[in-house]
Amino acid sequence: MRRKIHKIPERLAGVRIDAVAAEGKCIVRTEDGVIFVENPTGGPGVAPGDVVDLRITNTKKQYREAVAERVQEWSPLRTEPFCEHFGTCGGCKWQHIQYPEQLGFKQQQVVDHLTRIGKVGLPAILPILAASPTRYYRNKLEFTCAEGRWLTSTEVRTDEPMDQRAVGFHVPGRFDKVLPINHCYLQPDPSNAIRLAVNEFVFQNGVTLYNLKLHTGYLRTLIIRTADTTQQVMVTLQVAQDNPELLDALMNHLLVAFPQITSLNYILNTKKNDSYQDQEVVNWAGKGYIEEQMDAGNDQLLTFRVGPKSFYQTNAQQAYNLYKVAREFAGLTGQERVYDLYTGTGTIALFVARLAKHVVGVEYVEASVADARVNAEVNGITNTTFVAGDMKDILTDDFFEKHGRPDVVITDPPRAGMDEAVTRQLLKAAPQRIVYVSCNTATQARDLGILDEGYTVTSVQPVDMFPHTHHVENVVVLTKR
Repeated sequence: MRRKIHKIPERLAGVRIDAVAAEGKCIVRTEDGVIFVENPTGGPGVAPGDVVDLRITNTKKQYREAVAERVQEWSPLRTEPFCEHFGTCGGCKWQHIQYPEQLGFKQQQVVDHLTRIGKVGLPAILPILAASPTRYYRNKLEFTCAEGRWLTSTEVRTDEPMDQRAVGFHVPGRFDKVLPINHCYLQPDPSNAIRLAVNEFVFQNGVTLYNLKLHTGYLRTLIIRTADTTQQVMVTLQVAQDNPELLDALMNHLLVAFPQITSLNYILNTKKNDSYQDQEVVNWAGKGYIEEQMDAGNDQLLTFRVGPKSFYQTNAQQAYNLYKVAREFAGLTGQERVYDLYTGTGTIALFVARLAKHVVGVEYVEASVADARVNAEVNGITNTTFVAGDMKDILTDDFFEKHGRPDVVITDPPRAGMDEAVTRQLLKAAPQRIVYVSCNTATQARDLGILDEGYTVTSVQPVDMFPHTHHVENVVVLTKR
């Protein structure tokens, strides 16, 4: 019998971290090639300028991957993390880096992607728009309620039985492990208090939480939405079993404890996953939506109805700045026919409508299109048309003939970017300007490479929507040659 040989992991001592890379990893450049460094769960995080000891975890042809086992020397770019869950929770991974430095890294990420992937001519890229505030900026959080609590190293070593129930966030890379959250700095009050009240009710009343492996248990998720401008609050519970008595007890408990809840809903989901876009939402108390407002200029205050399934930018305050950039870049005079692609619930379409002759919003999700039409009606806006359909199938010559060819296109696709068929159709439609809003500059750069056949990039504006993360939004203007 051949004896199995265990390879000794390669380690590198005293390595200086050079910069940040894609997806929030850090990078080290050596004579033997590039090393991408990840932070192990529970670690202090790695920052450019740190001197660390590395353990190589994977070797590829063009690069290696590693984790930092020890920090020998701390970077001057660091700051003290403000959250007790930092290093274990999957959010706010950059809170150990000073905010101005975060902005610099995001700016460089935009430059790198557009030059290395897009390979198109670029103007001077404008300085990134910083976010304010940098904490409590999200208007939506979804907490997992599950039997599968993440245990600390101390808890693992004890012989005492541990309650496995937890209300919190998934630990990165573990679908079956949930970190109970004491205080989250992402969403303003009363988000933390509501989550803790649900947690207390669960433990005091013996409520079972969903087992992600066995698919048993009652409570699955807790979704909280808050509206910054109206102070309205929506709570949606997702349950796996039909138990009206238990549901009523929990819902009544929340209403009594939090009279500021204006929309209380539940979803009975018996599937084996927590996705609920295909599930019925039952409005248990209050309205079936909350309202967010946005100043569109010229004394026009827009009101957007946001339902449990609606997409609305999760950083509403910075979304306002993002939309102002997009509207300015569109250069509207009141005579243009505008197409707003991936319109969602029509926020950008309605935000620019007063400066356009007509706006056509196109969106794949029919429920979002229904929301967009309601939002247009609520705001008395009559120069918009919203159409549901798959972008690559709907943008045909017949569609252009029916709705008119666009003078300006605003597109805000998901992280995957635009399907190549969509970019090809835009080249055929030949609008004078394309304003491309992106949450993933890598796929944006890829699409710019295709649009380069007929367009020149004339403006680039990065926007920080999510402080303390590696994510960055970017707005690009393409002008027809």
